[in-house]
Amino acid sequence: MALDPALADRIVKAVDDGFDAQLDYLKTLVRYPSQRGDEHAVQDFVFQELRKRGFAMERFAMDEEAIKRHPGGSPFSDTHSTAPIVVGIHRPKAETGRSLIMQGHIDIVPPGPEEMWTSPPYEPRIDGDWFYGRGAGDMKAGHGAMVAVFDALKRAGVQPAATVYVQSVVEEESTGNGALQCHLRGYKAEAALIPEPSQGKITRGNVGVVWFQFTVQGHPVHVREAGSGQNAIEAAYGVMRKLRELEAFWNTKTKDQPLFKDEAHPINLNFGKIKGGDWASSVPAWCTVDCRISIFPGEKPQDMMRAIEETIAKAAREDSFLANNPPRVVFNGFTTEGYILAPGSEAEAVLGRAHQRAWGEPLKESVTPAYLDGRVYALFDEIPTLNYGPSAERVHGFDERFSIESLRKATKSMALFVAEWCGTEPV
Repeated sequence: MALDPALADRIVKAVDDGFDAQLDYLKTLVRYPSQRGDEHAVQDFVFQELRKRGFAMERFAMDEEAIKRHPGGSPFSDTHSTAPIVVGIHRPKAETGRSLIMQGHIDIVPPGPEEMWTSPPYEPRIDGDWFYGRGAGDMKAGHGAMVAVFDALKRAGVQPAATVYVQSVVEEESTGNGALQCHLRGYKAEAALIPEPSQGKITRGNVGVVWFQFTVQGHPVHVREAGSGQNAIEAAYGVMRKLRELEAFWNTKTKDQPLFKDEAHPINLNFGKIKGGDWASSVPAWCTVDCRISIFPGEKPQDMMRAIEETIAKAAREDSFLANNPPRVVFNGFTTEGYILAPGSEAEAVLGRAHQRAWGEPLKESVTPAYLDGRVYALFDEIPTLNYGPSAERVHGFDERFSIESLRKATKSMALFVAEWCGTEPV
């Protein structure tokens, strides 16, 4: 049943009335440099903020063995975060509505050289409609909006008439294990809403991702005798060229992917980090390259992992030195599937009505050639998983930013969605 118009008006006004406070809360989130492994302090802050609002609170670590046993788990590594997951549970007076998971990740990527930012990356800055800061768009704006939704509903005199889990996770940027741990913990609901930046559109599908690292061993000699040695860094270039051929092959599958057929290059390989050698006057004895590549929804990570191993083995066979000194391959992060959101769910219809009311236009859809935590709830809980949030630009780049007005509208949409999907009861 559609939301009562008078209540919808009160909720929209409540978001506007609290929006300055919402931005202040977001500024606090952005000031936490919550890179991988450094999320402990911000998770403590989130815990306290949710507890102040009356949520029943849980805080727990990841179960490495349980994640390893699950087909959706990604490998742990030395850099895997040990920060806790925080979950706030709203329990109604009477369970009359439909339950909901709301999830946001609090981990962010490194800022890169700070001198390339217009202003310090962890000092939030507003310029016109744009809010700047590392992690501001991806995805602290949406993370803070989850809290703002409950503040707005309370300001309007109501609360959800169903159980709602507000989940603050880590490892979204590297393994997806945080969302999976929530699934393994046993939180279950009838739908999930994840406010990643989506330009105010619903995400119809996203790719899976595989992280891997390969190491090439060389033969070190003094540079004066370079011809008698083997340069590991140069040998790594040959492996990288072969991996580019693998990327090109997987992009030939685009024509068979209806959702991605208009994407020019949906399968992207990235050489994200390279280290090698010890001394400028010594032929380098080693080189390590960290890589990321994506896969289409419906493809299994194991297929890409085999293809990576075969490609690197082929590159080694074609090199006289590497043929006898093959590179070592390690999968050290994402090994995750993508997913497609089937159209026609009641949850999507409810979000469509909320979006129309907040934005004044029909809800549109998009796809993204990136990883999303929604894969956990779509694939393993098999529930409607709505990835929907504000407009952001330059995520993972310099001067990351999001549109303030789009956040205001997205927060209104989210609040209206929660009110209709979960139903309401007086505070």
